[in-house]
Amino acid sequence: MNDNLHTLRCFGCGARVPGAEARPDFRCSQCGDLFEVEYAGWGQRSGPDRPNPGALKWLWRERRCSGEALDQSGVWRFRELLPILDNFGNAVSLHEGNTPLYKLRGAAKSLGIDQLFAKHQGMNPTGSFKDTGMTAALSVARERGFQWVACASTGNTSAAMAAYAARAGLRSLVLIPEGKIAWGKLSQAMDYGAVTCQLATDFDGCVRVLTETVKQASIYLLNSVNPYRLEGQKTPAFEIAEAFDWTVPDHLIVPGGNLANSSALGKGFRELKELGLVARMPRISVIQAEGANPLVRAFSENNGEKMQPVEAQTRATAIRIGNPASWRKAAKVIRDTGGWCLDVSEAEIAVAKAEIGAEGLGCEPASAVTLAGLKKLCARGKIAPNETVVLLLTGHTLKDADYTINFHRGSLLTEQELQGSETAINPLKRDALVVEPTAQAVLARLKGFGG
Repeated sequence: MNDNLHTLRCFGCGARVPGAEARPDFRCSQCGDLFEVEYAGWGQRSGPDRPNPGALKWLWRERRCSGEALDQSGVWRFRELLPILDNFGNAVSLHEGNTPLYKLRGAAKSLGIDQLFAKHQGMNPTGSFKDTGMTAALSVARERGFQWVACASTGNTSAAMAAYAARAGLRSLVLIPEGKIAWGKLSQAMDYGAVTCQLATDFDGCVRVLTETVKQASIYLLNSVNPYRLEGQKTPAFEIAEAFDWTVPDHLIVPGGNLANSSALGKGFRELKELGLVARMPRISVIQAEGANPLVRAFSENNGEKMQPVEAQTRATAIRIGNPASWRKAAKVIRDTGGWCLDVSEAEIAVAKAEIGAEGLGCEPASAVTLAGLKKLCARGKIAPNETVVLLLTGHTLKDADYTINFHRGSLLTEQELQGSETAINPLKRDALVVEPTAQAVLARLKGFGG
């Protein structure tokens, strides 16, 4: 490992350890908090030791045209900003990253915003943002000689880990909460050869079991407590800045589950600023589901200084997490950038998901909390019409097809959840119609839709 270039610094007490000396659960031995990767001298470099921003921007752009496998990764083409491997030949890649930035014209018009975009991380190889973190952390596991990797998961992590482990020739173990995972995600882990165990507990219970497991066996933990995951997950910040010609949007809005993603993106923008690649950071806001909102409660009660776990309940399975590991990191990013932390209802999530789908994009339910949250921010006057906003979409629409089908059939929400939302929901529903097999019958149906 490139321990001469980086150390792991405890987010709580500031203790530093070489990467190879971290405990199996990636918790600080002194205070129990999480680590983050720290690079020697960043932010203090000057003169000939400071990276040339112009040269880096040119190099990263040129790599987009390269035929080399590592250059075709949207993570590893920025490898100068993640020197976590001794040998980049150990990198395990599925050509992740380089995901599209779409303009949301319909949503922008309805909200009165000039510039609204969606960074769609669901367009990664296994269909979620987890691929960017997994390529980094699993490459570290491979370089360190581990034969087994493991994660607790609500779905996306297991799919990404299993795929990258298979690619690297490693074995993978997945612990999932029984009956609380979208089948589209579980099928991926199975297909990629993971040993999958369903536990009669929730996600947080799976994490507890996994933590004890990795302490007792030589298994490399790949949940987001692993700081190398966040090194890969920070790279969409680089892509966003690059897409805006090295300016940054005014606002970045991120779903809030285990809260590592907002932490990673904040770290990415902060490092760009420290190295002189951008002039400022965007406001970063985190949106949670009402039934899984421990960080929202923490900000309401004490500005995010203390957090009490909750029993998570939401159909947006990717963010059904009541005790998020990275909450301190996320809270600091929100405070440091002047962002906000909000929650949204099940009906608001469903409407927002359908509205994103109506623009031809589609996303998993957890991604749609960003648009639902943006609506609330606009209603509260937090976002000006001339500001640029980017929503982070974390997963592909096919990750949870049952959710989408149930929405359009009208069976997704309870009567209580529907109350007051029918006017917004009904125009978006598109159930499959039963029609006689004649052109006349088809054309008759079209009349009801302006055909």
